Parts: sequence; structure tokens; C-alpha cells
Amino acid sequence: MAVILKIGGQAIPEADLIPLLMQYRLLPQLAKEIIIDRAIAEIECTPEEVEQAQRGFFQQEQITSDEQLQAWLQQQAMTAEELKALILRNLKLEKFKENTWANKVESHFVQSKSRLDKVVYSLIRTTEAGIAQELYFRIQEGEATFAELAQQYSQGSEAQTGGLIGPVELNAPHPKIAQMLTASKPGQLHPPLLIGEWWILLRLEKYQSAQLDEPTRHRLLADLFQKWLAEQMAQVSCVAEGENQENS
Repeated sequence: MAVILKIGGQAIPEADLIPLLMQYRLLPQLAKEIIIDRAIAEIECTPEEVEQAQRGFFQQEQITSDEQLQAWLQQQAMTAEELKALILRNLKLEKFKENTWANKVESHFVQSKSRLDKVVYSLIRTTEAGIAQELYFRIQEGEATFAELAQQYSQGSEAQTGGLIGPVELNAPHPKIAQMLTASKPGQLHPPLLIGEWWILLRLEKYQSAQLDEPTRHRLLADLFQKWLAEQMAQVSCVAEGENQENS
């Protein structure tokens, strides 16, 4: 029986590879990579694009010398040629995303903007309704600042930051909190609200409207690609041939 892989001295026979991939649920990932390879097969890249991609990769990985490159390759168990192939594949994938969905980014941004907007807000949470009400009036009357009372009374991790949270996207907080923040004006303090077991004091500090800048554009392209990939995966059956024969 042919051995095709050795890991820590353990020989993996060819016949055991597919069962192991299935056991560790790696067949779906393999299927995804095959789908991607088929999609990008016809994408062409110029030498200048490849060189720029390599520079970007080295900068991202903080590789600035041949010694660091060799150490990185050894750590990743890769050869220099395999790394070049990986960088080229990633470049082709980015070009595939751009070629396929560039004309849909703006409409996707409009549809997604509500979840991309960010907020900075202050939060106090306590299990005691009476304490929540008292703190609300003390803040309203200016007897103490929100930050001071959050540090003293809030029962969550936000106490360490004086109640301050963010900036976070609007889909991060509890849905009821997100709804209140969306309808708030900066500086607006809400009366105590019961959410689950917590009495909540909430104040919007800052609302940051999402902009279609380059990082956001890159993220939206990735979203559209992942949606496409999920649709492709829905048409794939990740079952080994031997298993099909056994079950037939």
C-alpha cells in the first residue's frame, strides 16, 4: 500500500487519506479550494502585478531578508516555488472577485450600510432595577458622570472603560440596544431598560456612518464572493466514492 504522507513519523497510506479527510471534516474545504481553482484558472496576471503582490505579501508577513524568508518557509513547511504559487493564486482570486462583482459593490453597500455603520456608546448594566433608576437620575442631574458611575456600578466588562464601548458595527450589540442607538442622537441618555436579566442605561456618544472606502469595498467584494462560494458548495456532494458504493 503506497504511503503518500508522513506526519511526525506516522505513515498515512493512500487508502486512508479520504477517510481521514472525512473524519476531520476537511472534504468541504478541499471542495472549496477545487471550486476556486476552477474559477480562477483563466485569470491572467502581468509580471508587474505578481511582483507587487509578492511585495505586499512580504510586507504583511514582515519578511525583510532572505534569512527571514527561509525561516518562514521552514516554519510553514513550504518551498520557495510553493510560496510563489500561493501568492499567484491569491492574486488571481482577488482579480476574479474584482472582475466578477466590481459592478455590484455600490448596490451591495447600500443594502449593507445599516450593519456597516459604527457607534460609540456608553453602557451601564445592573441586575437591580432600583440602582439603575437611581443612576439614571444622578446622571441626568449632573451629580456624577456616566463614566464614574459605570466604573463603580456596572456589572460587565465595560466597567473597566467607564462604560465606553466602540466603535463597533451596529450588528454587534444586542438587537434592542442596536435599535435604540439607531434612533438616538449623540448625548441622548435613555431611561433604564430591561434586557434579559440586565437593567441597561444607555447613551449614544458618536455615530459613524459607513463610507465606501477601499477597506469597505474589499470587504464587500469578499462578502459577494463568499455568497457565490456557498451557492457553489450547495451543489457539491462531499462524499467519498467508496462510501457511495457501500450505501448503495
